[in-house]
Amino acid sequence: MQPILNFIKHPSRLFLGIVKKTHFLYSDSVYLRLYYFFKLGKVLHLHHPLTFNEKLQWLKLYDRRPEYTMMVDKYSVKNYVAEIIGREHTIPTLGVWDSPDDIEWDLLPQQFVLKTTHGGGGCGVIICKNKATFNKDDAIHKLSVSLKSDIYKEFREWPYKNVKKRIIAEQYMTNDGQELEDYKIHCFNGTPKFILLCRDRFSKKGLSEDFYSTEWEHLNMKRPNRDNPGGHNRPKELDEMIRFAKLLSKDIPFIRTDFYIINGQVYFGELTFFPAGGMSSFEPEEYDRTLGSWLVLPHEMS
Repeated sequence: MQPILNFIKHPSRLFLGIVKKTHFLYSDSVYLRLYYFFKLGKVLHLHHPLTFNEKLQWLKLYDRRPEYTMMVDKYSVKNYVAEIIGREHTIPTLGVWDSPDDIEWDLLPQQFVLKTTHGGGGCGVIICKNKATFNKDDAIHKLSVSLKSDIYKEFREWPYKNVKKRIIAEQYMTNDGQELEDYKIHCFNGTPKFILLCRDRFSKKGLSEDFYSTEWEHLNMKRPNRDNPGGHNRPKELDEMIRFAKLLSKDIPFIRTDFYIINGQVYFGELTFFPAGGMSSFEPEEYDRTLGSWLVLPHEMS
C-alpha cells in the first residue's frame, strides 16, 4: 500500500527510478533530458541553455577535455594540484589499492581516512579515529559497495567515465579534534564568484550549509531542505584560498575548488565540475538564472 501512496504523491520519483534503471537504453543527451525533467520538473534546453543547471548539462556533453578525468581522480589529482599550488597544500596519501582485500591494515596508523578515487559528495569516505575499535569488516563492505558506484552512468558526468576505481588512505586531519569545515569555491570562467561553507557533514546533527560571497558577505541563497544561518567569521586564510582557486580554475568554464583550513594551513580537498550533478534547485529560484549568467560557455565567447 505504501509504494502506491508514494507513487500518487510523487509520481516523478517512480519515473526517475525507471530512467536510472534503464540508463543503457539512452544516449547521453536523451538520458539527461529525461533525468532533468523528472528530477527538477523542467524541460532541459540544450540548444540555448540559460540557467546554471542547464549549462552544466551542456558542459557534460560538449566540454570533454581528456585532463578532466585526472582532475576528478582523488589520487591522481594530487600531483596536478601540487604542481600548481605546492605539495604542502595536499593531504598526505598513506597508500593506494585496487581492492579492499589488498589494504595493508597493519601499516596504517591509529587514525586515517579511506576513500574511493572515483566517488563524489562524500561517497565512499570512511573515517577511522581509533584503530583499536575500528570495524574493518564494515569498512571493507562499504568500500566494496562504493567501488561499484558509477557517477557517469547516473549523472552522465563524462570526467568520471574512465577514472580507475581504487581506494586510497589519507592522513587523518583535524583541528583540535573538531570536524573540518569545507570551503567550496565556485569558479566561473576562472573567476571565483561565491563560496559554499559545509560543516558537520559526518556529525549526528547532519550537514550544515552557508553561502558567502568572495568578500565574505552572507548570501540569501540556499538549497532545498538546507539551512543557511550565516554568522561565521571570515577566515584569515580566505584570500589565499581564493588565489589558489583562481590558479586551479584557469581556462575552465566552471569548476568548484574545495579547501580545508587545518591549524592555519590551507589544504586542497577536491575538484568538482558538476555540483549535485547539475540537478539541484535553489531558493530563491532566480539564483539558477543568475549563476547561469555568470557562466559563459566556450561557444559564447567572442
